[in-house]
Amino acid sequence: MADEQNLNVKIIPPEKYLPYVLGGAGILLIIFLAVLSVNEIKQNKYIGKGYEYVRTINVSGQGKVFAKPDIGQVDLSVVTQADTVVKAVAENNDKINKINQAMKELGIKEDDLKTAAYNINPNYQYTSGKSVIIGYEISQTLQVKIRDLSKTGQILEKSAGLGANQVGSLVFTIDDSSKIKDEARKKAIDEAKIKAKELENSLGIKLGRIIGLNEYAVDQAGQVSYGIGGAEGKGGGGVPVPAIQPGQNEIVINVDLTYEIK
Repeated sequence: MADEQNLNVKIIPPEKYLPYVLGGAGILLIIFLAVLSVNEIKQNKYIGKGYEYVRTINVSGQGKVFAKPDIGQVDLSVVTQADTVVKAVAENNDKINKINQAMKELGIKEDDLKTAAYNINPNYQYTSGKSVIIGYEISQTLQVKIRDLSKTGQILEKSAGLGANQVGSLVFTIDDSSKIKDEARKKAIDEAKIKAKELENSLGIKLGRIIGLNEYAVDQAGQVSYGIGGAEGKGGGGVPVPAIQPGQNEIVINVDLTYEIK
């Protein structure tokens, strides 16, 4: 019979060792996060650098270019009144269709003719506190883009004779102003750079690179106020049309340059 050996085993309850295990794990986690943070800071090159304040100065410049407009735009409206909607619509459509056809005969392309507005409104008469519909008013607006500015006077006179009794302000503008704006922008930037050089000399500072640019564009289109008749639905035939001079438009670009101060 083998000799029996007595083993003395001591069992430690969990509440005795768990606090030490958790405490050690917490310390290891803190060390791991600290090392990770230091590596992240090194990777982003923040160690050894404080907050850098960049001194700057703003300089403005303006560029102006005058150019002759090559496009005109005008709104031709026909306003008619009748005791029924059917009559008002028929009369209005007849006049606007004749104006539309006349514009084509004067060389206006289909793509340059657009119906800009169409409204039907009842006319009321108020008697003894009651309102009664006594008729209807139809207003239809044809927007016309004029590419041959020499025909502007003809277009206004012809449309007035065919029943256009409200004409919006005639506007002259430039169809493609991108090149003109580029020229104005260059003038504005050049002016701002000249001012920057003057500031260096007068203030005794040294300017570095340009770190910011803001731009504000102004396209001052020429407008001609031209009114015909009223809203009675009568044509404007016989209305003298003044000689239309498109003149020149002024394209203005303002810029603000932000420089670093060394």
